[in-house]
Amino acid sequence: MTTTPTSEIATSVDAARLELAREIALEAGQFTLKYFRNPDLDVERKGDGTPVTLADRGAEELLRERIAAAFPDDGILGEEYPETPGTSGRKWILDPIDGTKPFVHGVPLYTNLIAVLDEATGEPVLGVINAPASGEMIHALVGHGAWYQYGDRPAVRAQVSSAATLSEGLFLTGDVGGFQDRDPDTTDVYFSLQQAARISRTWGDGYGYMMVAIGRAELMVDAQMSLWDAACLKPILEEAGGTFTSWSGEPTVHAGEGIATNGHVLAEVLAKTRGR
Repeated sequence: MTTTPTSEIATSVDAARLELAREIALEAGQFTLKYFRNPDLDVERKGDGTPVTLADRGAEELLRERIAAAFPDDGILGEEYPETPGTSGRKWILDPIDGTKPFVHGVPLYTNLIAVLDEATGEPVLGVINAPASGEMIHALVGHGAWYQYGDRPAVRAQVSSAATLSEGLFLTGDVGGFQDRDPDTTDVYFSLQQAARISRTWGDGYGYMMVAIGRAELMVDAQMSLWDAACLKPILEEAGGTFTSWSGEPTVHAGEGIATNGHVLAEVLAKTRGR
């Protein structure tokens, strides 16, 4: 009689979680599209001044219901509702709409983000970025590559670009003001990266990280992030051959900040962000 190694059992179970994550990301995306560019959409302000809508809350409710039905022992942490503890050792991290500001202004670059953490290590084992308005999705399970799909086309292996320096690359960020909010002096980091890059744009949030993972951009930087913003990014970037790190270069989703690169430009970027 043979037994399956624990690591293979975990991978098999997490593969099932990935399939669910992909399925419900699409469902949440379709839900949000009902509100997208709707002139009657009501926008509220949370305590920190950031916007929230019925689309954010309804999408997270949908995600939570589907997860609880399929994996009732898993924990769930989302942006809009209190954490649900679990006992399985796996925790789902949800951002029902990453980029609510673009969403409420009708910009089709918002995303739905889903990740699952191994609670023993605190590290994500899988991630999904779904961009419902543009019809794109990228997903990754650690050890199994990152895969990109556009519309009804077959999924293809995601791969970062081969650009060797920022002077050849596209630098993205979600919000230039985030650099100043972090520390007024940190604005210099933004301008330094902008000057070094061939092109810079603010096609940010989850969509910007997907751009790096599929080789359309070389660098995406956030000066401030929450766990639900970051959790899905590390497995996707790393499985696509790139990096996701803190400003000091630590490969973590818990730093409250983020740098995604194609790997080749990482040292050049860290020379500007370390110690800031």
